[in-house]
Amino acid sequence: MKRTSVGLLVVLAILAGAAGFVLDHMLTAMGRTTFTPSLLLPVLLLLIAAASLGVAWPVRSSVRNGIRIDPFRATRAVTLARASSLVGALMAGFGAGLLVFLLTRPIDPPVGSTVAMLALIGSAIVLAVAALIAEQFCILPKDPDDSEPRDRAGDPGPAELGGGH
Repeated sequence: MKRTSVGLLVVLAILAGAAGFVLDHMLTAMGRTTFTPSLLLPVLLLLIAAASLGVAWPVRSSVRNGIRIDPFRATRAVTLARASSLVGALMAGFGAGLLVFLLTRPIDPPVGSTVAMLALIGSAIVLAVAALIAEQFCILPKDPDDSEPRDRAGDPGPAELGGGH
């Protein structure tokens, strides 16, 4: 499994930022109020960051202590970490797009909206960084068997498995 690239996260953040900007522009053009995220969203993102690190920590401890870890447990932890990093990048970009739209308007933005968007951006960045750290925790050492060439003497060949003639 390849690690999540920072470049992918930056591209997702830019696309989400454009989407946030366009959303607020469309809402304003239709005469509606701009979108303001709930103040509970940053709390939720921080809880997901903590959960991602919490799930990955036992994998890291097992690897460091030389204890054999269930590969499915490591896979679940790295999958949560990868998904969390993607969500963090999307939320940070979306919040940044909303904030840029508010700051480019001719009127002063409401303080509550600005604080909510700054909290969203900050917690989303924390989520993305925590998820990348959690993903790093889940890197398992290579099996010694994987580095050696396989001896196929005892393995059944395709003809033996498929009932070849």
